[in-house]
Amino acid sequence: MEKGKVILAKQKFNLTLDRLCQQLIENYGDFSDTCIVGIQEKGALFSDRLMTHLEAFGQVPNLKYGKLDITFFRDDFRRGRSLTPSKNEMDFIVEGKKVILLDDVLYTGRTIQSAMNALQQLGRPDSVELMVFVDRRFNRHLPIQPNYVGITVDALNEAYVRVHWSEHSEKDEILFFDDK
Repeated sequence: MEKGKVILAKQKFNLTLDRLCQQLIENYGDFSDTCIVGIQEKGALFSDRLMTHLEAFGQVPNLKYGKLDITFFRDDFRRGRSLTPSKNEMDFIVEGKKVILLDDVLYTGRTIQSAMNALQQLGRPDSVELMVFVDRRFNRHLPIQPNYVGITVDALNEAYVRVHWSEHSEKDEILFFDDK
């Protein structure tokens, strides 16, 4: 079992998800011409949970939802790392849609850049907004900033943040690990 400092536990975890849903409802209303796209694989866990919360608010009748694999769009694809692609679960094109792109942790920005490149293969959206559950403000390699943030964490150097989703681990929590 991992030993890290819990920075967000179950109750606040769910409140954060509810707050993000309320922000989307406020900005998108009935979600016409809107889609949520979770980045495989951890952003898809986040987007699955967000969709469950939106359903609880009764807000998904017009909302399209998909999961995007970015494996072959990554800039480290051919650098000797063994990468296993996930399944793309996109039964729609994004042409003319307002896209809300989701990932669990925003760190260097490279994952988001890859997702934007992959998204272009599915059409030209009217707009793209980024929602992340955790924004690691420091160590950004690219000028990418989220439109919606669950929690902001200041982590320097080799410190890192991990999101645990109860569907795939023991409980909902966000852990912080220092560089030691």
